[in-house]
Amino acid sequence: MTLRPPPPGEGKRGEQGYLAYLLRQAQGATRLAMERSLAELGVTSPQFVVLTMLKAYPGLSGAELARVAMLTPQTVGVIIRNLERDGAIRKTPHPVHGRMLQWTVTPRGAALLGRCRRHAETVERRLAAGLSAEAERTIRRWLARIATDL
Repeated sequence: MTLRPPPPGEGKRGEQGYLAYLLRQAQGATRLAMERSLAELGVTSPQFVVLTMLKAYPGLSGAELARVAMLTPQTVGVIIRNLERDGAIRKTPHPVHGRMLQWTVTPRGAALLGRCRRHAETVERRLAAGLSAEAERTIRRWLARIATDL
């Protein structure tokens, strides 16, 4: 007899589960919701992350972008080529390290990012639904701490 796993939120997939598993489960659900929302714009979640990081930190190299976006250099290379082809980002040589390329968001990319942000904010509102401001701050601190302490 085969036992069927419970749905998300129950048993080991709920409050009784391991924290690491619950984080992974939550990340998977969040990514799926984000992908579905951004698909209306023809943008993938990794493209959205790359645009977001370049807007926040203009002038990143491809390698730096891969690190902050938590993507492989190969994936970032494909994303950069596609975003550049579409006019969303542009490259300039680094002022000191001439062979290194720096990437920045173009006005067209900023407009696309603005549309993406509106979709992402809908997902974020769903994530924070029912949380007090203090609970949300606590969760944000906890998640940031995990990223720095582990």
